[in-house]
Amino acid sequence: MNTNTAMPRLDKLPVTVLKGVGERLATTLEKLNLRTVQDVLFHLPLRYLDRTRIVPLAELTAHSSVVVEGAVQRCDVVFGKRRSLVVTLADDSGQVCLRFFHFNAAQKNQLQVGRRVRCYGDPRLGASGLEFYHPEYEVLTAGSAYHNLEQTLTPVYPATEGINQKRLRQLASQALELMQVNPPQELLPAEVNAIFGSSSLSQALSYVHRPPPDAPVTQLLEGRHPLQQRLAFEEMLAHHLALQNSRLLARNEEAMWLETDPALQQRFYDSLPFPLTQAQQRVIQEIQTDLAAHHPMLRLVQGDVGSGKTLVAATAALAALSQGQQVALVAPTEILAEQHRINFENWLTPFGFKVAWLVGRLTAKQKRETLEAIATGDTHVVVGTHALFEDTVLFARLGLIIIDEQHRFGVHQRLTLRSKSHSSMRPHQLVMTATPIPRTLAMTAYADLDLSVIDELPPGRTPVNTVLVSQQRRDDVINRVRTACNEGRQVYWVCTLVEDSETLAATAAEEIAQHLAETLPEVSIGLVHGRLKSLEKEQTMTAFKTGQTQLLVATTVIEVGVDVPNASLMIIENPERLGLAQLHQLRGRVGRGSIASHCVLLYGHPLSKVAKQRLQVMRTTSDGFVIAEEDLKIRGPGELLGKRQTGAIEFRLADLLRDAHLLSTVHSTADQILHHNPEIVTKIIIRWFANHQDYVKG
Repeated sequence: MNTNTAMPRLDKLPVTVLKGVGERLATTLEKLNLRTVQDVLFHLPLRYLDRTRIVPLAELTAHSSVVVEGAVQRCDVVFGKRRSLVVTLADDSGQVCLRFFHFNAAQKNQLQVGRRVRCYGDPRLGASGLEFYHPEYEVLTAGSAYHNLEQTLTPVYPATEGINQKRLRQLASQALELMQVNPPQELLPAEVNAIFGSSSLSQALSYVHRPPPDAPVTQLLEGRHPLQQRLAFEEMLAHHLALQNSRLLARNEEAMWLETDPALQQRFYDSLPFPLTQAQQRVIQEIQTDLAAHHPMLRLVQGDVGSGKTLVAATAALAALSQGQQVALVAPTEILAEQHRINFENWLTPFGFKVAWLVGRLTAKQKRETLEAIATGDTHVVVGTHALFEDTVLFARLGLIIIDEQHRFGVHQRLTLRSKSHSSMRPHQLVMTATPIPRTLAMTAYADLDLSVIDELPPGRTPVNTVLVSQQRRDDVINRVRTACNEGRQVYWVCTLVEDSETLAATAAEEIAQHLAETLPEVSIGLVHGRLKSLEKEQTMTAFKTGQTQLLVATTVIEVGVDVPNASLMIIENPERLGLAQLHQLRGRVGRGSIASHCVLLYGHPLSKVAKQRLQVMRTTSDGFVIAEEDLKIRGPGELLGKRQTGAIEFRLADLLRDAHLLSTVHSTADQILHHNPEIVTKIIIRWFANHQDYVKG
């Protein structure tokens, strides 16, 4: 490896300069957005594995990174829904299973009975209790130093198929060597380093990648070490600057001036079977003011479950449609997209507007015809899922984009929609969420958007009575379901995800549906989960909506988008597995009519003190904002803003809850840079988000 001081900057050095990185590995690294040495440097550890001590198997707890050691008792290939290699490991205190879904004969032979194995990973609840899935491990041969444990914490990096943690650590070490010769540029004001007791950005990067032996373990594991905070600060700053940049660029772009036709709007209001709330009217006025400007609207509308956001969106759509513009509405699931399609068809087709639908399950012919109608302008409103992001989707004159449940999409996905019109003008954007987000968090996560809040529910909505019931009283709950169905009401029975596995959740839902069918033979039961084909889901949901099915057993796929006013009872199995925001969303599926509604939280034993406190919040309030604040305290911003898998620009190190105390300094530093050093804004953004081009460009 060449460490000549005259070498190019690290952001100009391709990863192929690192030892062992050929074309094949470079292609794999590209999946992680690692194209340069600087990218490797800023590919920070997600967490650390504490390999400084061996944990007895009897002391294991779920989701805690540990080192265990024991002798192999059994090693079997098990044939179930998926073939797996199951290894039983035992020490003096107990035993645990190691499970491998991807394995070969050499690996099976290596893990013979009697061999001593040291294993590194996170135990999770599985079929046999706590299990390690695809853990890192080593077979300890005779004469090896059994007590040679690591002296420092071991970093765990975001990975992908084709590269393991060991290789990522090796690459990080090489990048750190190169950094000693050619450190990254110090872009932030000098006082920022002083705040965190850091001599330089390089020092912070070195420390976080390779904590020294005397590093405070607890502080590092919690992400609270000053040098971690130094990097978290710059990451939050880059995020904030990117969104501010996007906002400033949008202000300089031209958008179609969309003035609402008052007569058409009044006719629309007159056609509705209910009056608008004061909050809806206020937010509609804010939106119409934006639409009447010559630059694109960028507005986030927050509203609790059932507050009438869809109607607000339809009124905004009417303004665009009355000016001959098209409207795109994107939802994260087909169930929610279909609900929007039905509403928009009911509301807008009487006024001559055509509503089309674009989802993954359309036939090739249907998709081709829909795409043509969008491109020619023959269809006015297009409701769809992620299918709307595809390159083949082009609008004749896209004037307004509506995105529902924004936290399920990435910022860059939202931005790509802007370029889907033949027109040179930018479309307006309206973003909606039924997840109430505390204002500080919203101002940080959505700094490029103006904020509107619908803080009032329509009259006639009945509060949902929420009760906590132990699973030991399951028979009582089933009798309650029988009574509700006999009275002509409908019921949801929700099975929560098991360890984030849709496969296991689907199996659990099938078993519960079978048990309920045997116990309640007089009740018609439907079953819906994520593994069903789209058509099967649609048929099941239609049967429930039309009342053909009395009891719907479902996974959390029904979290949003299902509107059945006759449903007055919901049972949620193991509610302790979910965040409060998600429980609140689920509960919002009942209480949509005028009848008294109930939500039963059927919890498992033993219920921890913290879990009991969390569930009590659901029992005592139906205010989404109170629930969101509690969820933020308990589970952090991931629950409210979406997980890494959503495709959002995720934080590598920063945590909006843990690091909230830095926000005011982040904002003031951003203002200082924007006013006095605008030339470095792009450099800071690119350093952290170089490979999210739409996000960087705004």
